[in-house]
Parts: sequence; structure tokens; C-alpha cells
Amino acid sequence: MTDANRRTARTVFAYVVSLAAALPLIIEASGIPEATAGAGALLAVGAAVTRILALPAVDALLPSWLRKDADKPSK
Repeated sequence: MTDANRRTARTVFAYVVSLAAALPLIIEASGIPEATAGAGALLAVGAAVTRILALPAVDALLPSWLRKDADKPSK
């Protein structure tokens, strides 16, 4: 898997998790002003998950095809 594909997969994973977290707010919201909180939660959780995935300890727990340095040999 290329580095670009790996980064895309990690980003998609982060935002799927954030969508699942924000979905109750988005469903509950009926209009544009109320949906703003749901969109904000989606972006905040997505950013947090992306940051957590960047931690070396978490990266080591991911499957090899999602790791940042999967193509580099381990020492």
C-alpha cells in the first residue's frame, strides 16, 4: 500500500468514527442552526481521532497496512 493510500485510509477511518460519535446530534437537529453543533462535533472528534492515530504508541497497535512507517524496515 502506498503512503498516500495509507494516509487516506487513516483519515477515512478517523472521520467514520467521528461521524458515528456526532450522528445523534446530526439526526436530532432539524434545521441549519441546530445542525451546526453536529457539524462542529463531527470536525472536533475527527481531528481528535486523527491526532490520536498519529501517536507512536497507537500507531504501533494499528494493523501493518495502516501504520505510518509500514514500508520502512523495523530496527
